Amino acid sequence: MRVAVVGAGIMGAAAAWALSDDGHDVVLLEQFRVGHARGSSHGRSRIFRLAYPEVEWVRLAERALAGWRELERQSGVSVLKLDGLVELVADPADSSREALEAVGARCQLLTADEARARWPLGVPDGWYVLFQPEAGIVRADLAYRAFLDVARARGALLEEERRVDDVASLDADVVVVTAGAWVGRLVENVPVRVTRETLAYFRRDGAPLPSVGELNPETRGHLMYSLRDPEHGLKAGWHHAGTETDPDETGEPDPERVDRIADWVARVHPDADPRPVAVETCLYTNTADEEFILERRGAVVLCSACSGHGFKFAPAVGRRVASLVRG
Repeated sequence: MRVAVVGAGIMGAAAAWALSDDGHDVVLLEQFRVGHARGSSHGRSRIFRLAYPEVEWVRLAERALAGWRELERQSGVSVLKLDGLVELVADPADSSREALEAVGARCQLLTADEARARWPLGVPDGWYVLFQPEAGIVRADLAYRAFLDVARARGALLEEERRVDDVASLDADVVVVTAGAWVGRLVENVPVRVTRETLAYFRRDGAPLPSVGELNPETRGHLMYSLRDPEHGLKAGWHHAGTETDPDETGEPDPERVDRIADWVARVHPDADPRPVAVETCLYTNTADEEFILERRGAVVLCSACSGHGFKFAPAVGRRVASLVRG
């Protein structure tokens, strides 16, 4: 089957990887150059975690973990660095412990004193830390290239600087739209909101730490987060704090958000320099409930949006896209 994939971000690359494994003739179309920083897939690292408060997300993360290991075997590239993840919570009921235990995933609840004795983390008195070992980071740049390299080795074609304005104009049996923040330009009635998020990098030396997520007690989702950065040591951000934006506009990091992130790093990472050494932005393409949109509409398979937490699931999403192409 001839399949055109529109958008060569992480989900487009994962879709091309899965589709080429199924034996389809795949062409991957990218409006910019591969590796650009205009969308959601650039950078050196992303958090990988099994920890979610809902069982269905934990199970999807387990499938993604198996997919990342499969990609590592196929490409010969190590893309996972699993030093664990810790959730910082005021109340253990706000953590992911219940969902993790429901599927048999390992986790450990620690008091603030126990966590501070184990890692150089500034955990507030009276808080708790949930540690989950099958977590850490995905080496985002390496993983992205690995998907592309494996897909192209199987015969997939990559066309860069190829902007698509009408999916119906493509000569393909099925068109997969993985256009991220640009999805609304190509497919009608996609209920998404695009925001520009700010993140910052900090100098930190020493042994790698687990990724950190401070949970919002209202949503049980990540409020502030940090993870290992291979260059500077630490990357941190304020989740879902960005403002609505046009993806065709180039935006700048928000200074007030940088200050908020730096203040949090100063409290939680006492062994890091709280002065940012670099700042950047990325785009979130958000649904109201942060669920992904994965569906088939005739000859079009829609794969969007990921609401700022999709990268870790890329292998599982790629396989799901391939199943939708099969019908």
